[in-house]
This record gives sequence, C-alpha cells and structure tokens, in this order.
Amino acid sequence: MQGEIYSHLAYVAAGNEDIFPEILVNFVVLDHPGTSKQAMALTELSEEAIRRWYGRFRNHLPMNYEILEKMVQLDEAYFKGISLLMAKQKGTRKLAYELIKGTSVERNDALNFLGQYIKPKSELKTDGAKIYQGIDKWWPIRHTRDIHKRFEFSNTSEIEGTFGNLRTFIRRMYHHTTAEKMPEIVGEFCFRFSFPEIFDNPHEYLERSLTLVPFD
Repeated sequence: MQGEIYSHLAYVAAGNEDIFPEILVNFVVLDHPGTSKQAMALTELSEEAIRRWYGRFRNHLPMNYEILEKMVQLDEAYFKGISLLMAKQKGTRKLAYELIKGTSVERNDALNFLGQYIKPKSELKTDGAKIYQGIDKWWPIRHTRDIHKRFEFSNTSEIEGTFGNLRTFIRRMYHHTTAEKMPEIVGEFCFRFSFPEIFDNPHEYLERSLTLVPFD
C-alpha cells in the first residue's frame, strides 16, 4: 500500500491535479498520522494545494444525520464567530451537531436541536446553562443537569471529552481554521469519530461516499 501511496503522490505532484483525487483516497482518507504540514513535506506541494485537496476530501464525505436515543449528553462550545451544539449518545460513537452563527446559543436553538436529533423519551444530560432549564416541558425527555459550580461533571463527561478531541484535531490536523470552514471541519471530525473503519482502506471510504447518479 505504501508504494501505491507514493506513486499517486508523485503523479499528482507532476501536475495531474485534474484527476479524481486518488491522493486523498490513499493518503488523507486513510488515518495517516501526518498533518497538513507533513503532507506538504511529503508531496512538495504548497499549503494552498494541500488545503484544496483536503477540502475536496471533505466535500466527498456523505452527510450523516443521527437520531440519538436512550442516554444522550448535550453541550455547547464556542469558537471565533460561531457556536456549536453537539450531542453524544452515551457509550457509543454516535454524534449529532448543529453550527450556529454568532457567539451565543439560545433556548430556541436547543429546542430545535432536540426536535431534530433527539428521540422522544430519551434521557438527556446537560450542564446547568439557562438554555436547558425546563427543556423537558417542551420536548418529551427526562432531563438531568450537572451544576459545574458544585463540581458536578459526570453527566457531561463524554461530550466535554469529545469537544476536547475536536479542538485537538483542529490544532494538530489544520493548526487553525475559520468560521467559514468550521462546518466542513466539524463534519470531517464527526465522520472520523463515528466511522473510523472507513479510514482503514480506500474501499470502505468509496463504499460510503459514492452514490448513484440517475440519468436518462
């Protein structure tokens, strides 16, 4: 496999960038330990070219909409110019998320999120933020809160750990990002987290990412 990877890299580096991105299937798509800077060093391509290839890879990832159930942890995270609501079904790799423009999350954002991603009668775990207070009166769930001021963290430990993994992923893989690119980056992170098997080999990736196109 390694020989195939380097042959594809050499082919692309020679200027054949109009082909289907095999470099991504064999190098980026596989869970390679390198980062964007490592890819630049390996291929001798510019940062602009590498980021373009990474972008093409992300654009080929299928959309994934999970309905979470049973026991679900929900929390929010804030980045420059954009906010993130994310939930994790406890004990699984299932994630659901919504990006919101701006630096705050309102109660109606949380309610819309529940209606779209959380199955009724699930058990919802959140922190003590005001946006979650009384939320079980608006959506049929059982709601339990952590009060962090009381050093309560057990109900949100998994989702907070996931946010930590996301920030580490952005820092190690891309070093930085912008609010404009956050939907793509978060989507890639969630797909890598929820479906690690597709990064074992190109065939798994292709099976999930290729779709039939109808024609007359």
